[in-house]
Amino acid sequence: MEVLHPKELDTHPGGEIVTWARDQLSIAGSILDNPGGGLLFATQTIGQVRAALHERDASRWREVIEALDRAEDAAVRREFTTARQLIGEATAKVG
Repeated sequence: MEVLHPKELDTHPGGEIVTWARDQLSIAGSILDNPGGGLLFATQTIGQVRAALHERDASRWREVIEALDRAEDAAVRREFTTARQLIGEATAKVG
């Protein structure tokens, strides 16, 4: 196999990150307590959104990043109501 260059990363240009983040958080909130991997996928998704927003503009998305950090922690502790509430707050702040 010949590798000529690394694969380009999809960084969700411009306003697309807002739509992507909202969609991902909606999915995470809906599957949070589903048996069979819902918690794992949801916490991974929350972390990915948090990391993407931090990478894009940490100061602009500071409140969202903090809410997602708390949501992920609540989810891991199986505090699903709190986690969903924090995901909702973060989604509202994303726009």
